[in-house]
Amino acid sequence: MALKKEIVAFADEMLTWRRDIHAHPETAFKETRTSDVVAKTLESFGILVHRGLAKTGVVGTLAVGNSNRAIGLRADLDALDILEENTFDHVSKNQGKMHACGHDGHTAMLLGAAKYLSETRRFNGTVQFIFQPAEENEAGGRVMCEDGLFDLFPVEAVYGMHNQPGLPLGKFGVRVGPSMASADMFDIEIFGKGSHAAHPHQGADPILTGSEIVTALQRIVSRSTNPIEPAVISVTQFHAGTNTNVIPETANIKGTCRALNRSVQDMIEARMEQIVKGISAAHGLIAKFSYDRRYPVLVNTEDETLKAITAAQTVVGAANVSIDHPPTMGSEDFAWMLQERPGCYIRVGNGEGEDGGCVVHNPHYDFNDDAAVYGASYWAELVEQELSLG
Repeated sequence: MALKKEIVAFADEMLTWRRDIHAHPETAFKETRTSDVVAKTLESFGILVHRGLAKTGVVGTLAVGNSNRAIGLRADLDALDILEENTFDHVSKNQGKMHACGHDGHTAMLLGAAKYLSETRRFNGTVQFIFQPAEENEAGGRVMCEDGLFDLFPVEAVYGMHNQPGLPLGKFGVRVGPSMASADMFDIEIFGKGSHAAHPHQGADPILTGSEIVTALQRIVSRSTNPIEPAVISVTQFHAGTNTNVIPETANIKGTCRALNRSVQDMIEARMEQIVKGISAAHGLIAKFSYDRRYPVLVNTEDETLKAITAAQTVVGAANVSIDHPPTMGSEDFAWMLQERPGCYIRVGNGEGEDGGCVVHNPHYDFNDDAAVYGASYWAELVEQELSLG
């Protein structure tokens, strides 16, 4: 194992940054305080700071030597709208908001790598430290790209990292190719005819039609999708009516679809629209179908994944790096950055059991501070490896 000794020496400083950010969670495009903390910390390292991409994004630029090579390292800043149920001292001070996915830890690890690299300067080239807002649901990664991220801060490759509860401390997981699913959001509005619930024949019931649609949507995965291709369709909202004796005029159905293959994604959208409009028409109702391709499939490119594997193996040893880590149907807007540049997204172990095994998006989750030295050392090794002095 080859953790960076300098990073191990200031692990307590990373802990302080992380717990401060955890205690002050901010959600999509409102990460004002978090951005201030990141910008001021980077500036204290002598790193050039740019602000304003995607409203609250921060990019720190560290150029060393005379090489024109550059790579990007990305962390996410935002929290979730979850009421925290932890009782430790750094519990959320912002009611109803919580760092329940470890973005506080991701930010602290990238700041730790920035501190190390700014002090040791054992590389030749430029590192762009990308601190991205709004990863949760709002596709801040896409917005940063649309705002010209890689035009303003050109890189030959970009890398991301996420903690994984249940993966032991000191271990990494990664794979070449599709690694995280697309995340599409659908919105179905059904327009019927209201009536007294005692006289349903005088109306056109959007609830009954909507219920049939919900059931039929599940047949897309079971009967229209190749069984060896992962796919998920989840209805997560169904809103209709306000009275027990009134058949309402409208119903609204919302949810999400996931796939690891673009052709499956295309098929799901087309079949959903057919089902929604067909069932509605069969019952004499009209439906409006909206489909938002929020996050694309996250695809790790082969060369960059091999580089990430080499860096991780240098830090923790080959036995502690899973190079065929199972893909997940969760999604990540880092996928937008990977559509513009080659790169790799890796998992770092958050630990098992009570110390780090609580799943993300849970009100009892907390990033495991013991994981920070592994993540920051990986970032540092990756830079020194890819922007080698040799």
